[in-house]
Amino acid sequence: MNLILVFAIVIAAFILLTAAIKIVKEYERGVIFRLGRYVGLRGPGLILLIPFIETMVKIDLRVVTMDVPTQECITMDTVTVKVDAVVYFRVMKPEDAVLNVEQYVRATSLLSQTTLRNVVGQSDLEDLLAHRDKINEKLQGLIDEGTEPWGIKVSMVEVRDVELPDTMQRAMAAQAEAERERRAKVVHAQGEFEAAQKLADAAKVISSQPSALQLRYLQTLGMISTERTNTIVFPLPIELIRPFLGESTPEKKK
Repeated sequence: MNLILVFAIVIAAFILLTAAIKIVKEYERGVIFRLGRYVGLRGPGLILLIPFIETMVKIDLRVVTMDVPTQECITMDTVTVKVDAVVYFRVMKPEDAVLNVEQYVRATSLLSQTTLRNVVGQSDLEDLLAHRDKINEKLQGLIDEGTEPWGIKVSMVEVRDVELPDTMQRAMAAQAEAERERRAKVVHAQGEFEAAQKLADAAKVISSQPSALQLRYLQTLGMISTERTNTIVFPLPIELIRPFLGESTPEKKK
């Protein structure tokens, strides 16, 4: 009987110590309830509780990285897209995360999904693709405002991927190709315009100096004669063709 009594005392003492002694890690805080009433926070370190009277709920204070599942949304310009995101948040007030909401991680996830659909539905496809930083800031502000009563601070929201329908991808590819062709034609036309302008400037210089035309004529003949061909080139005096150009000879000018 004595052994049984000692054994029962040891077991009871072990149960009492297990219920009374708790260890809270550095990144955790313990929310203490005494007979069901909130009495404060404790930790980190060794925590002593009144067995069967006080209970503790541990809350992790580290940053939580949460994936927002892919949401199928319709943008403001009626384009169906699939969007997913990543939310970074942490618990700032452990007592609010326990007292004001049940399963704060799940509640934050559902709020993030709803907010993502609403924000994408109020944005154009161009804003979603080209101005994603503004979408991220808007999402972060709305989710942070919704989770503030729960003691949660949302530090960052990033839209990770935007999936477009195949028809929209082909349409955008065709549009981009047409834009590249337009730019190529504009550049080519600009080059032709500049070349014609330079030729007009050169013609003005040559017409102002009669000897320049003669030199250019001889230079062209020299270029032809240097090629390895059987062509025989006879220089023709420029004075013979000057009447056909509508110009008078130097003697007539005098």
